[in-house]
Amino acid sequence: MTGRAWLERGGTYVIANIRGGGEYGPGWHRAALGADRARAFEDFAAVATDLVRRDITTPAMLGAAGGSNGGLLMGAMVTRYPELFGAIVAQVPLLDMLRFHELLAGASWIAEYGDPDDPADREHLNALSPYHRLTADQAYPPLFLTTSTRDDRVHPGHARKAAARLRELGHRVLLHENTGGGHAGAGDNEQSAHNNALMHTFLWSHLARPAPAALG
Repeated sequence: MTGRAWLERGGTYVIANIRGGGEYGPGWHRAALGADRARAFEDFAAVATDLVRRDITTPAMLGAAGGSNGGLLMGAMVTRYPELFGAIVAQVPLLDMLRFHELLAGASWIAEYGDPDDPADREHLNALSPYHRLTADQAYPPLFLTTSTRDDRVHPGHARKAAARLRELGHRVLLHENTGGGHAGAGDNEQSAHNNALMHTFLWSHLARPAPAALG
């Protein structure tokens, strides 16, 4: 889908291997656990900045997309580095870091992020939480939130609440909720293709041209 919907149209596709992932072993993963989670956000922002520095793209032509924990990353980009992106898609995102442990499988991620009920962790979780960083006076890039009513991992309430809060604060946001599909957001190939088409159409319509767009 990325090839036909993005690359064949002249776009550039970039994958950022940031700390917190498993690409380079356990140490790479542990480097962004708990209170150090912001390192992952900083790494992604650094990749975006470097793409602009090397004239691969511009902030107006740079989009970003991520799902689940990557949806948390997208929420961080919206609230921490909005000036770096022309549009952002957060799929089945984790956005409320103070209540994630009370919803569905959220309690199993305490070792990854910290425990909101522990005063020692709550301060950094509040600082990490995209939902709690939303404000009325900040300009945000166009944002598309997607979720699934039947998501059994990240509760759809994360995306619903973020969309409602953004609108309450006077910002525009798109929210698409599929009624099936679980955490994948789609129950079959047809639904998956539909969701991908929505994402790529949203990004392409918002990222400035005539120069080729970049998707990070």
